[in-house]
Amino acid sequence: MIEHSLSLCYRNKLILAPMVRVGTLPMRLLALDYGADIVYCEELIDLKMLQCKRVVNEVLSTVDFVAPDDRVVFRTCEREQSKVVFQMGTSDAERALAVARLVENDVAGIDVNMGCPKEYSTKGGMGAALLSDPDKIEKILSTLVKGTRRPVTCKIRILPSLEDTLSLVKRIERTGIAAVTVHGRKREERPQHPVSCEAIKAIAETLSIPVIANGGSHDHIQKYLDIEDFRQATAASSVMVARAAMWNPSIFLKEGLRPLEEVMQKYIRYAVQYENHYTNTKYCLCQMLREQLESPQGRLLHAAQSSQEICEAFGLGAFYEETTRELNAQRAELLARTPETAGEPAEDTSDVIKMAVKFDRRAYSPQITPKMCLLEWCRKEKLAQPVYDTVQRPLDRLFCSVVTVAEQKYQSTLWDKSKKLAEQAAAIVCLRSRGLPEGRLGEESPSWHKRKREATDQDPEGPRAQEQAVPGELCKKLFVALGSGEESPLEGW
Repeated sequence: MIEHSLSLCYRNKLILAPMVRVGTLPMRLLALDYGADIVYCEELIDLKMLQCKRVVNEVLSTVDFVAPDDRVVFRTCEREQSKVVFQMGTSDAERALAVARLVENDVAGIDVNMGCPKEYSTKGGMGAALLSDPDKIEKILSTLVKGTRRPVTCKIRILPSLEDTLSLVKRIERTGIAAVTVHGRKREERPQHPVSCEAIKAIAETLSIPVIANGGSHDHIQKYLDIEDFRQATAASSVMVARAAMWNPSIFLKEGLRPLEEVMQKYIRYAVQYENHYTNTKYCLCQMLREQLESPQGRLLHAAQSSQEICEAFGLGAFYEETTRELNAQRAELLARTPETAGEPAEDTSDVIKMAVKFDRRAYSPQITPKMCLLEWCRKEKLAQPVYDTVQRPLDRLFCSVVTVAEQKYQSTLWDKSKKLAEQAAAIVCLRSRGLPEGRLGEESPSWHKRKREATDQDPEGPRAQEQAVPGELCKKLFVALGSGEESPLEGW
């Protein structure tokens, strides 16, 4: 990606807030489509980022920061490069600078989370825990300002007294940061508590750098015009929107909110095009549906176990198929151009039993998978448990697994998107070669699986009975706290 100037302006801007599990690439692009000027990624912890390797994904035209377990921790693209701010969770100046230097060529700004009150952040001395350590705040921000080529900001909450708050923000301003975001609540307060517009206003009138007002969702911001009202009430330079944007990202659109069905379909298209993990896609859609989760479409979403099933629930099955074919064709073309880097197994595989199979979760019982069947069979036969050897091709980052059972190796010739799927496919090859049940729906199950199911069915409090008693419960848990006035357990702050 090309480098851009350092002139990211924080005045008179509409900003998508950093929200855990929400602020991934599809949501950020959607917010930009609807009029957001700046978008923040979800808070990402410094230690996790420092384990990542920067990878240029030629198929998706993205830059991926990939963890040792091959999970994409942060994904970005050229479309948002001049507008995306990377927010980190940190409690150490040197680690913060190392992360900033890792990502600075691919983002427009660097932000430090100094306000998240959740335990997963504060227990590491990050987030709101920093508010009680002004010396550490100053060191982190000063180190970043001096050491990175991107504008540095931070996001805070107000302190118990206005005097202490103003003292802190003056000290923050002296570090040379470009702007400060103020969530107008104290550390112990939650969305059901009123946001203090007066405190944000006092800060804005005290500082010369831009102050970004945050915390106005629901009570103040329910439509586009409310954003300007909130800005005026706080005298802030800009407004950052969290929950209102999570519920409907078209909150940034001057013409007014778009129908939720349209917004969700557009989000799903981005999620498929950029291969967003289906669990994250499902989570974000649940936040948008909210009280509609018990509708027919909500129930289909709850039942979906893949990106394809999510697409089918929203009438986008053909789009999924077409997009998948296009992405696979691009992968094949890249592999054909660079066969020496394809990552195919180098050793002799002539003794490996191979089949062209994939694991389609919809074809199997929720309680039984091919790997489970194979493990149980090995135990019954008093054999060593199966051993899976899984590799990943560097070029397209697809996986292939070889399973060894009784000194014989089995492999699917089809490469998969995840290590888990590749291992299931290898297990299928082994089971089919030996003529063993693999857990498919309608298949005659071995006795040990029958006993497990019978025990579950006889227990009225068992997990299966609970699942049938409360359809949609899994999705409902994702937002029930929001509906009761509390924060989502996975939302930032």
